[in-house]
Amino acid sequence: MKRFTREELAHKRVGVLSGGLSVEREVSQRSGAAISQALKSLGYRVVDVDVQRDVAQRLLDGSIDVAFIALHGRYGEDGCIQGLLESMHIPYTGSGVLASAVGMEKVFSKQVFLARGIPTPDFRSFDTAEAALAGLDALPFPLPVVVKPSREGSSVGVFICQTRDGYAEATRKAAGYAGALLVEAFIAGREVQGAVLDDVSLGAIEIVPAREFYDYEAKYSADSGTKYLFPAPLPPEQYARVNAVCLAAHRALGCAGATRSDCIVTADGEVQLLELNTLPGMTATSLLPKIAAGRGIDFPGLCERLLLGASLKA
Repeated sequence: MKRFTREELAHKRVGVLSGGLSVEREVSQRSGAAISQALKSLGYRVVDVDVQRDVAQRLLDGSIDVAFIALHGRYGEDGCIQGLLESMHIPYTGSGVLASAVGMEKVFSKQVFLARGIPTPDFRSFDTAEAALAGLDALPFPLPVVVKPSREGSSVGVFICQTRDGYAEATRKAAGYAGALLVEAFIAGREVQGAVLDDVSLGAIEIVPAREFYDYEAKYSADSGTKYLFPAPLPPEQYARVNAVCLAAHRALGCAGATRSDCIVTADGEVQLLELNTLPGMTATSLLPKIAAGRGIDFPGLCERLLLGASLKA
C-alpha cells in the first residue's frame, strides 16, 4: 500500500473529521481539536470538518483531498464513514470498511479472535435484555460477569455485575445502546493495553484506575486519579505476550494505521484480549499518544505518521 510523502501532502487539503453522531461525540471533538492543532503546527493545510448528517456536502464544500478520521463510535468507527470516503475517492487514515465494521462489533470480532487462536474471555450474546435475564442461569461461567453493548466504545454502557439484581439492572441499561448485549466472563487481573502502528507493535501500558475499572470517567477525566505505567511493569515474557496478542488481533481483523487493544493479565501470567479499537482516542488522556511518547514519538509526529498512511482500501 503506497504511502504519501510529506511533499505530496503539503499541497493537499487535509480534512480532520470529528464530532459525529454517536454518544462519543464530545470525545471525538477533543481528539479532532488536538489532531488539527498538531497538523497545523507542522504546516499542513487543515480543514476542520464537523461530521453531521450532511458530511458528504461538507467534504465537497471544503475541497477535502485527504481525510484524517478522528471519530469514535457509531457512524465513524464502524465502517460507515470509511465507506463514504471510499465512494468519494478520498484517501483516509486508519482501517478500511471491513476491519472497521468487524472491529466495532464486539461479538463478531471475538469470533474472529477465537478462530485465530487469540485468547479472549468466554461470552454469550443476547438480542434483548429479557433474553439476557432469562439466560443468566444457563451461562457457562458464574457471576461476576461483564455486561456491555456490542457496538459502543469508550466503555459506554459497560457494567461489572456481582449479583443477580445488578445483572438485571445492567442488562436493562446496556440494552439502551447499540447492538446486541454481550455478557462476558469476568477475568480478574491487571489492565494492560497495547498499541500497534503501521503493523508494528509500539508497546504496552498498564492502567491503574482509581475506580472499579477503566470506565468512561477514568478514561477522559483529567482528575480521575488513574495512573499510567509505561512500559507496563510486567515480566519480560508477559510483556512480549501482550504485544504479540495485540499485533495478532490487529492482523486478524486486517487493520491499518494505529490500533489499541485492551487486555487483562491474570495473576498466573495469562493474557486475555478484551477488545480492539480501530480508531484509538487522541485526547490528552488517551493511551495511544502516551505509548507513542514512551517510544520517542511526540504527538505531532504520531499524527503525521498516521496521515502519511492515509489511503483508499477498497
